[in-house]
Amino acid sequence: MSGSLEARVVGESTTAVKTLAIYLMCGARTPELAEAAVEGGADIVELGFPFSDPLADGPVIRRAAERALADGMRTDACLACLGEVRGRVDVPLIPMTYASLLEAFGYERFAEEALAAGATSLIVADLPADARPDLKRVQLVAPTSSDERIALAAGGTDGWLYLVTLTGTTGAREGLSPTLASLAGRARAATEVPLYAGFGISTPADARAAVELVDGVVVGSRAVEVADLGPGALRDYVAELRAAIDAAVPV
Repeated sequence: MSGSLEARVVGESTTAVKTLAIYLMCGARTPELAEAAVEGGADIVELGFPFSDPLADGPVIRRAAERALADGMRTDACLACLGEVRGRVDVPLIPMTYASLLEAFGYERFAEEALAAGATSLIVADLPADARPDLKRVQLVAPTSSDERIALAAGGTDGWLYLVTLTGTTGAREGLSPTLASLAGRARAATEVPLYAGFGISTPADARAAVELVDGVVVGSRAVEVADLGPGALRDYVAELRAAIDAAVPV
């Protein structure tokens, strides 16, 4: 059943040449925020399922997860949130979570219920590329990944390959990581699937620089910070990212 979580990113996003994915933590305001992000120009919305020990996440997303858990956002509630978001937007929706949560909930059960709620794929941040090959998901690779691991991940990824731009956790940084160019080059040599870069991308300048190297960007920590200011602020921020990305692409 998990194999039916097929990404429909390619060909179903907006007409933009480069893809913009925005990460939001599941919560009561998330459906409204997701709608605002799409209005601003997001092609994909990633929905964070909060976890008590999110090893890949920096302080901004950790705090957002703690708030969500305090508000009662467990897996069932997050799946309900996913369904509410699906009722408001018509772009790919991708839950992002951790293996321990799926172990507790059940891998097949999660895949089935996420699909029923409107998910188009899945990201499991700490699940190795060669684990659970039956679970169709977007794979992640990092600057420390060997060429062999990149090829393995690319061969099993769902729709696109997530390039982690730096060694470390999520969070805004100053400037684009210098390791992205090398990682993108090695990934290009291994696969023809779209490459989207994330971790550390927070400003329009970062996003524009990244899409000179890859096919899209994922913006998380800064989007979560701006979302705290409300839907209008998030819409404007995403629109700035969208304009910067589109300016980098020849007409």
